[in-house]
Amino acid sequence: MNSRSSSIPVQNPRRPTLPDRAISRRLSALPSAEQGRNGAAAGSAEQQITEEIEEIKRYEDFTTIDWVQDAAREQLRRGARRIEDAGSLEREGGLSWRHKVLGLYDAGQAWIVVTLVGAAIGLNAAFLNIVTEWLSDVKLGYCTTAFYLNEQFCCWGADNGCDEWHRWSAIWPVNYLLYSLFSTLFALTSASLVKSFAPYAAGSGISEIKCIIAGFVMKGFLGFWTLLIKSICLPLAIASGLSVGKEGPSVHYAVCTGNVISRFFDKYKRNAAKTREILSACAAAGVAVAFGSPIGGVLFSLEEMSSYFPLKTMWRSYFCALVATAVLAAMNPFRTGQLVLFQVKYDRSWHFFEIIFYIFIGVFGGLYGAFVMKWNLRAQAFRKKYLTKYAILEATLLAAGTAVVCYPNMFLRIDMTESMEILFLECEGAEDYDGLCEAKNRWSMVLSLAFATILRTFLVVISYGCKVPAGIFVPSMAIGASFGRMVGILVQALHESFPHSKFFAACEPDVPCITPGTYAFLGAGAALSGIMHITVSVVVIMFELTGALTYILPTMIVVGVTKAVGDRFGKGGIADRMIWFNGFPFLDNKEEHTFNVPVSQVMTGDVTVLPASSLELRAVEKLLRETRFGGFPVVEDRSSMVLLGYIGQTELRYAIDRAKREGSISPFARCFFTLPPSAPVQTPLSTAPAVTFDDIASSSGQQSLDFSRFIDSTPLAVHPRLPLETVMEIFKKMGPRVILIEYRGRLTGLVTVKDCLKYQFKVEAQENPRDDSVLDKRQERLWTLMNRAGDWVADKVLNLSGGRIKLSGRGLPVSQWNEDPRDHRSPIEPSPSDRILDGTEDDDLGLELEER
Repeated sequence: MNSRSSSIPVQNPRRPTLPDRAISRRLSALPSAEQGRNGAAAGSAEQQITEEIEEIKRYEDFTTIDWVQDAAREQLRRGARRIEDAGSLEREGGLSWRHKVLGLYDAGQAWIVVTLVGAAIGLNAAFLNIVTEWLSDVKLGYCTTAFYLNEQFCCWGADNGCDEWHRWSAIWPVNYLLYSLFSTLFALTSASLVKSFAPYAAGSGISEIKCIIAGFVMKGFLGFWTLLIKSICLPLAIASGLSVGKEGPSVHYAVCTGNVISRFFDKYKRNAAKTREILSACAAAGVAVAFGSPIGGVLFSLEEMSSYFPLKTMWRSYFCALVATAVLAAMNPFRTGQLVLFQVKYDRSWHFFEIIFYIFIGVFGGLYGAFVMKWNLRAQAFRKKYLTKYAILEATLLAAGTAVVCYPNMFLRIDMTESMEILFLECEGAEDYDGLCEAKNRWSMVLSLAFATILRTFLVVISYGCKVPAGIFVPSMAIGASFGRMVGILVQALHESFPHSKFFAACEPDVPCITPGTYAFLGAGAALSGIMHITVSVVVIMFELTGALTYILPTMIVVGVTKAVGDRFGKGGIADRMIWFNGFPFLDNKEEHTFNVPVSQVMTGDVTVLPASSLELRAVEKLLRETRFGGFPVVEDRSSMVLLGYIGQTELRYAIDRAKREGSISPFARCFFTLPPSAPVQTPLSTAPAVTFDDIASSSGQQSLDFSRFIDSTPLAVHPRLPLETVMEIFKKMGPRVILIEYRGRLTGLVTVKDCLKYQFKVEAQENPRDDSVLDKRQERLWTLMNRAGDWVADKVLNLSGGRIKLSGRGLPVSQWNEDPRDHRSPIEPSPSDRILDGTEDDDLGLELEER
């Protein structure tokens, strides 16, 4: 790898000689020859141009941020600030109180933003908890004292209900019907609001946020409308009974909060790297308020969310999580002092013979994660191929079907967080839920828990990904809790059947030996680890939920076994699989590859280049119209291909537009991307004023344009024989947008993240070939069956209503709602033509897509 010097030798103004090339990286998007001229005045002009270009880039959807360039611009701003301070110090003999106050404010902006964001996240989390509990309970009944109270507050202090809380009817079928109607109404409202106002509010958002923190731009994904609609629709989606959770969406609305608030501060409005720090801190706060686990939230952000996590970001993430949980605790939404509903305390120890059963639970967690990820991705492929236009109908029918099949089961009927609270509790000294702890009901409870585990797993597979705010953390934990509680009850029954066996010799007499609630707790941790493929953060989250130091070792054993089993079926959790599924250009730091090929086998060899001085303005404009590349290498001429620099498409468009604003430009004007031969050659130490567009003549006879100030004369370049693995590490660690391939000063190609991913998927497809034709046929048959069923229902309704009610059947037009941009801009079809986004596209609709 090498970089190119920004100095231009006097002997040849158009071609830098090899000895003059430095190893230093570029200092800004503008040539460093323009820096330092004319003191602060030149620096101010350069900074103004840079900020105007950045303002344009902020609104370019589905592009990637060049982190190296962003860091260079920040260095330029710091240099301009130092020059300004030095000038003030020289003029006034010292810094004025105004400069000192502004300096303190600039230094403290990070802590102000983190505090405001943490407080806002805590308030929002408390609001969502209160609303979600009431909406979940209103499906079952109402409080006669005050309609706005849920069952817990209505019957405060009572163990098993109270007279103030009434079911909707004394007739069981009527309650069944109302429960289903409420669930359907909640899902219909949530899906309609999402699709009408904020399509990006659908889903979990964790996979997209991982890509955004890594530098991928998704316009509107973290905007105010997404925050508002996600906050409104999340309680509705949870209360509808769909097998979705709020913990994943909690991360999304927390990051939205941080993005919206940070935009009011100049430091974060103009600096993507500093915004990334805030977004990482917000992700930690989102998990912290979801689980009542501030330290676990920080570790989750470190382990799962952030590709770049320095110590400074960790400290700010911790402070943001601390503020958020402190505000949530002050709000005390459950009036019990608990931050989450399923928080529990254990005062018993465990026995070493139970490790066998803990390992069994860990194996279940790994198998559960692999099963759900495999079949959920197939369900997502079917949804994207056939159900995109029927998002509202799909969510509504899913909620109605879920309510119909879940109401008869005591563990599926109630909210999942409430279910986990019940399953986590010890039997002795705690409230007994519908005879869960009674020995006579043991086998019926085992069957009920087994049914709940199987059915909930199926519902998670088909529900996660529908167009409502939907997470997978809590559903997975509820599945693991029901399975773990079932195992705990069976182990307890085994102990009671053979109390004097040597296997149970460690049990003390007259003291409960087996605590089924701890098995539920460990099962929840196993399922969460299995679906997300995270380890350390799960252990800390589960520890903070219970406060039981004695159960750290069992939790570590379970999570370790889950990780080992899950890795046998593939790397990465559901968020990583969704990144692959949606085709986002993201290189995962956790992946390691051995390709044993040079970068020359992966690079794009046929590169569109800009000659330094032979192009007319009309040719440049035609090139911009007909291509969607993120930038163009600048060469001496097309025959020699001597590399001189690189110019981004945004910079080039800006330069042309600015030149046209400044004066009338002929389309036949020659464009110079290095200093013209007749121009005075100026080195970085020159004190001559900078060349500006103010110097351009406003006459129509203008025959030349100097774009040299917009050229990056030190682009990141590597040798063609450099191993591909090293190039991928450069992309991961440094985050450039493009890397040029240079051999003895001549351009031979370029490589992007997309090229690396395309080769990676090609190798993986060769190592693990598969034929999806059978799956495609099955999906086609399923879609045909669904159409026939829909037509049959429509005909029956039409006949029964005497022709007054007509439902849309197959082939009839559907209403044109606002659709999720991800359905059009990043399609992954379940056919062999899987797609991947480049991240350097400029056109919003016809994105350049390639097969992988």
